[in-house]
Amino acid sequence: MTAPTSKDLCALCETAATLYHRLILVVGPARSGKTRLLQATAAECGWPLINLNQRVSELLLELTHRQRALRVNRLVGAVLAGTEADAVLVDNLELLFSPDLAQDPLRLLQGLARNRTVVASWPGAINGKQLTYAEPGHPEYRRYPEFDTLWLSLAGTAATQAPNPHAEG
Repeated sequence: MTAPTSKDLCALCETAATLYHRLILVVGPARSGKTRLLQATAAECGWPLINLNQRVSELLLELTHRQRALRVNRLVGAVLAGTEADAVLVDNLELLFSPDLAQDPLRLLQGLARNRTVVASWPGAINGKQLTYAEPGHPEYRRYPEFDTLWLSLAGTAATQAPNPHAEG
């Protein structure tokens, strides 16, 4: 099977624009081509590509430990809103999984994808209907047995999308 292309991702963004959560996850392990796909899509569609770890960690530096957990959601939202684009590509979001920030990364991304299309690289895997990040026992491990979002897998499968029961229509 062929790997998804920027054209596949752009087409999926058109579908996402009609959904309640306008979130698309590009899922795959490290070095599977997620960043390369987002860079190609940014070049083709003219959408901004944000290195979330870099941008948000710079904003968190001046905050106390407690303030970080309380404000990270707003800070991520401000970074995305600063682009003023209808669609934004987000890479390097591992910071959101930090136990110190006490966030649910998928829910945070879904909330931010209400008013704009968000395409985010997800360094993990999809097995059946289950989305994961890290390995069981790891402090950042996350498992979502059911998740309502569109996705592309870069783990040796063709472009795939999950149904979204929140679709308007």
